Amino acid sequence: MSSTLRHLRHLSTTTQKISITKAKSRLRTEHDPDKALAIFSSASSNDSSPPVVSRYAQDLTVRRLAKSHRFADIESLMESHKSDPKIKQEPFLSSLIRSYGVAGMFDQALKTYQEMDQLGTPRSCISFNALLSACIQSKLYKKVPVLFNEISEKYRVLPDTVSYGMLVKAYCEDGKPEKAIEVLGEMEKKGVEVTAIVCTPVLNCLYSKGKKDEAERFLDGMVERGCELDAVVYNVKISNAVNQGPERVKELIEEMKNYGLKPDTISYNYLMTSYCTSGMMEEAKKVYEEFRVHGCKANAATFRTLVFNLCKSGEYEKGYEIFKDSVKVHRIPDFNTLKYLVKGLVEKKKIKEAKGLIRTMKKKFPPNLLNAWKKVEENLGLHSTEEDKEVKEATA
Repeated sequence: MSSTLRHLRHLSTTTQKISITKAKSRLRTEHDPDKALAIFSSASSNDSSPPVVSRYAQDLTVRRLAKSHRFADIESLMESHKSDPKIKQEPFLSSLIRSYGVAGMFDQALKTYQEMDQLGTPRSCISFNALLSACIQSKLYKKVPVLFNEISEKYRVLPDTVSYGMLVKAYCEDGKPEKAIEVLGEMEKKGVEVTAIVCTPVLNCLYSKGKKDEAERFLDGMVERGCELDAVVYNVKISNAVNQGPERVKELIEEMKNYGLKPDTISYNYLMTSYCTSGMMEEAKKVYEEFRVHGCKANAATFRTLVFNLCKSGEYEKGYEIFKDSVKVHRIPDFNTLKYLVKGLVEKKKIKEAKGLIRTMKKKFPPNLLNAWKKVEENLGLHSTEEDKEVKEATA
């Protein structure tokens, strides 16, 4: 066990325990890996929250650590759970396999799966699917078909719809939609249900390869198979219509509504993107302003797309306003987008705003992730001085 984890384990026995639900809520807005680990370690292991909440909190912690390349701490954290009596429960052990996948640590995920016999944990599709998921998360797409066949045969696991769905996804991620379609045929022969969730990656892959006619035929085939089209399927169609112009995107959103489906944040993000790429920034801003009217909440992609395109059109002050909106809801755009914004603010002599943005980022993220921001600050001459007290006005 790493010294960091030992220290946190000691603290967790001397500090007040919190519920896993409360830990999850805090982890959503905490990007410092040490603080994230401390929050997760302080969560009560006897909490009655649903297992999915605990898994989500664990995955958030692992993401924070992985982003800082703290892989030794991730391994220490996951391995420490193997002494927990709950390790004999397959869903609990499977959460460790999935978390290793989140970190891209597939070798450790496979090792954990292979240890199930000695840990006294039964095997079924639950752990098998967790292993396939870890393989996909680790971007080892070519390994998934081999794993699918070898593991199911060696441990006599009967793959289910979810298992086949991951095999389909792996082939699609590897750019082989024809192999994925073969898997769908195999599912039908074996009497395994083919769902819209399983088919959607194929549809997306065909569209992304420019095979529009084939994608439309495949979509018709989905309906014939009895697959119930959902918002995810329509969003795939919409995503591939973005470059056809906003009017086409609006047509598909209306078609979606007529089908009895509710367009979601992703649907309206695509409409906003289409307006942006068409140079219609006023319309794009209007889509953003009407998110709540549509019962949607802006996500990180919303803010990233709008801020980037506002900068591209020279509207840096408006971009800064949108950035402040993103901070309020903890959906901050990526570094490159914000770097673009800071440079633009400096060019427009909006020094307070530029300093305010960097000051906010320093508050939100740990020091080891801020070296790039320090370079930006130095290159643009935004050195910290007593004047920075004035910046509070810009970030208020």
